[in-house]
Amino acid sequence: MSQKALIAIVGPTATGKSELAENLAQAINGEIVSADSMQVYRGMNIGTARVPPAERTCAYHCLDLVAPGEEFNAFLYQKAARVAFDDIWARGKQPILCGGTGLYIRAALEDFIEGELDVGTVPSGRLVRQRLTKEAEELGPETFHAKLQAADPESAALIHPNNVRRVIRAFEWLEQGSSYSEQVAEFSTSNEVYPVVYLGLTLPREILYERINARVLRMIEQGLLQEVQSLLNKGYEKALTAQQAIGYKELLGVLTGEKTLETAVEQIQQATRHYAKRQLSWFKRYPSIHWLNAQKPLDELVQEGRGLVYHFFPEKKSGTPNPVPPVP
Repeated sequence: MSQKALIAIVGPTATGKSELAENLAQAINGEIVSADSMQVYRGMNIGTARVPPAERTCAYHCLDLVAPGEEFNAFLYQKAARVAFDDIWARGKQPILCGGTGLYIRAALEDFIEGELDVGTVPSGRLVRQRLTKEAEELGPETFHAKLQAADPESAALIHPNNVRRVIRAFEWLEQGSSYSEQVAEFSTSNEVYPVVYLGLTLPREILYERINARVLRMIEQGLLQEVQSLLNKGYEKALTAQQAIGYKELLGVLTGEKTLETAVEQIQQATRHYAKRQLSWFKRYPSIHWLNAQKPLDELVQEGRGLVYHFFPEKKSGTPNPVPPVP
């Protein structure tokens, strides 16, 4: 068995993926590679539920890669993640991929190239594309993307608002009775680059939604509104209004006096619940995921996860646990 084996911890938001990843990293001498499409942006900490540096017990990778608003996609992430994997392996440690952005998980682990996101030729015809192109020019990228968000949130979540060509492609698929997200998921069968064991965390929907609602309230208490103001002061308003920026775009209206904080919190909770539902739908397509009940005590989840890792990769038993770094 190749020593270049990977562990991927996946599942909906608020199921405790980071906590499991950290504790599993301690048990098997690992380091974490984030697979979160918003944690790549600098300064977006509270709203992305990033583990604060003082609370980390192992090294993290693929955080703070670009400034907010700078375009970043699955293929840039693929390069960054694989550099991180090689660095971790070179130091004799175990990479643990952890996150809820399904497209980033796929890009990191599979033989996945940019052309796949064009998902072939849409059978819509030249006139349809001309009409959509004209509409995109009239509305502008953000409004055009927002229209896709309203019609097809799953597909919109996969496409940067500035990627007008791909937004047009998504509308073309909708007019054919399909969707861009379905085409991406089904374009090719899984062709994993590395041996990988998938650990998925799941919860009953009502409990998951309770956790989401509570976490949004904690983010507000931790200073999310102040974080949004700080990013706004630095000129990142366009990034904060992006459809993917859940928790940020809703609070802009509070700062401008257009809505109350209570209304914004309810909107963030609802948007996050919808996002979690889409995440679960994405990961349910992976038959190789070993689903763990996130209601179990953390030590049981770590034992269960470690047992699966050792079952599939027996050579990992020889790994030395990580020393716990002192808290600054």
